[in-house]
Amino acid sequence: MDLLTPGVGLIFWQAVVFLVLVFALSKMAWKPILNSLKQREETIQGSLDAADKARQQMASMQADSEALLKEAREERDKILRDARDAANRLHDQAQTDAKKNADKIIEDAKAVIQTEKNAALRDVKEQVAIFSLEVAEKLMRKNLSDDKAQKDLTNRFVEELKLN
Repeated sequence: MDLLTPGVGLIFWQAVVFLVLVFALSKMAWKPILNSLKQREETIQGSLDAADKARQQMASMQADSEALLKEAREERDKILRDARDAANRLHDQAQTDAKKNADKIIEDAKAVIQTEKNAALRDVKEQVAIFSLEVAEKLMRKNLSDDKAQKDLTNRFVEELKLN
């Protein structure tokens, strides 16, 4: 059992060496190790802060982007609506103008037709009058070829004049 139980001197020297080692490490090694750990912690915290800031900027940029996209869509819809309205107005105006032109053409055509009709009626009346005179002249020549027919016709004219 001697091997398992250390001597008092050995424990003393081990404790002294341990304390010297702890003292030496605390003076020389702990500060650089702690400084290194502190620097690493600050670097990690700075990276986390930068990532959080970048995330916030991304969220802000995304919100701005969505707002701009919404505004662009609204502007597009307004432009399309205005263009549609302008096209409808232009179409309606063209229809109105076409109807006015068609009505004017119809009225002009009716006036021309009426003028031509009146001219044709005058011409027909003149032709009928000329034809009637020619027929009457031929009938008169044939009927008045003898003396008795001439006397009968004269007597009839005289009687008609007396009645009027």
